[in-house]
Amino acid sequence: QVQLVESGGGLVQAGDSLRLSCAASGRTFSSSAMGWFRQAPGKERAFVAAISSNGALTYYADSVKGRFTVSRDNAKNTLYLQMNSLKPEDTAVYYCALRRLITPTTDQNGYNYWGQGTQVSVSS
Repeated sequence: QVQLVESGGGLVQAGDSLRLSCAASGRTFSSSAMGWFRQAPGKERAFVAAISSNGALTYYADSVKGRFTVSRDNAKNTLYLQMNSLKPEDTAVYYCALRRLITPTTDQNGYNYWGQGTQVSVSS
């Protein structure tokens, strides 16, 4: 039922910035916490950032804290991930996910719907 579509990925140099977007369908977005996860080559999917339904509460992985910012625009049913000071180790497929509760979690098992992912590649 819920559809999530990520966009904004691409190939950039280390130190550059990207802004990812996740467009959500359906009525549930504004009452749902959202998360960003990523999967690097040869690795398991890992938590990146999450945000409560009203945007008041955010969580970040230690590896991105201070560099990435998660935000949302409930009027547009859109989730964002601003990524600054990108590093080669940020290279991964980035996924957005929707949780049918208002409070986020870092656990990927707490999310109910997933997007298809968008590729972010950071070169040295």
